Amino acid sequence: QVQLVESGGGLVQPGGSLRLSCTASGSIFSSFHMAWYRQAPGNKRDLVATITVGGNTNYADSVKGRFTISRDNAKNTVYLQMNSLKPDDTAVYTCNAYMGPIRAWGQGTQVTVSS
Repeated sequence: QVQLVESGGGLVQPGGSLRLSCTASGSIFSSFHMAWYRQAPGNKRDLVATITVGGNTNYADSVKGRFTISRDNAKNTVYLQMNSLKPDDTAVYTCNAYMGPIRAWGQGTQVTVSS
């Protein structure tokens, strides 16, 4: 099993930046592909970005060029660097670890983009 804890959310003005962190414990972090999802009120949960065990990344069209996902296996942590934030980026951001049929979720962290 793997346990995930997110941090780094908060209130930021449009155009600002935030970096989210998700730290894993309880298993071999480097064996898991990682992803960030987000869910705004009244909306379904959407995939934001993924990073594989090998470091390959993929992004939703809405965040390409603004967000960067990365991982530090020595620290058991995956990051989401978010730049040029927009009000539409407001959501609860949740970290996900997956390997075959195994999936684990964090508790989520709130990101609010508002002036």
